Amino acid sequence: MMGRAAIAGRMGIQLLEASPERLVGTMPVEGNTQPYGLLHGGASCVLAETLGSMGSALHGSAMGKIAVGIEINATHHRAASSGLVTGVATPVHLGGTLATYQVVVTDEHDRKVCTARLTCMLRPAPPAP
Repeated sequence: MMGRAAIAGRMGIQLLEASPERLVGTMPVEGNTQPYGLLHGGASCVLAETLGSMGSALHGSAMGKIAVGIEINATHHRAASSGLVTGVATPVHLGGTLATYQVVVTDEHDRKVCTARLTCMLRPAPPAP
């Protein structure tokens, strides 16, 4: 599990696989719901942004750059009310100044819950203090 101080840790996101070409993570539905007991759409976005940002950071680090999210969009296809959801992030574009990832979130029955796209700007890393 990621550090509890970061939002990903508070939401229970676990990273299973990480490379610039593919990232996989899971998140429990429990604790990440809206008032009707369904997975909150914002929680799906946090999972997507976590995976896409990590992929962008891995890609950018090879050029001495950091990743800063500049745009996210998401389409919610179906509800999830229990278990784990899994996000799989794959690159749409890996450039020198922008990285874009598509993230598909599925439930435990491999049904698509959400499809998101995240774009990060790649900026020079700040100098060390």
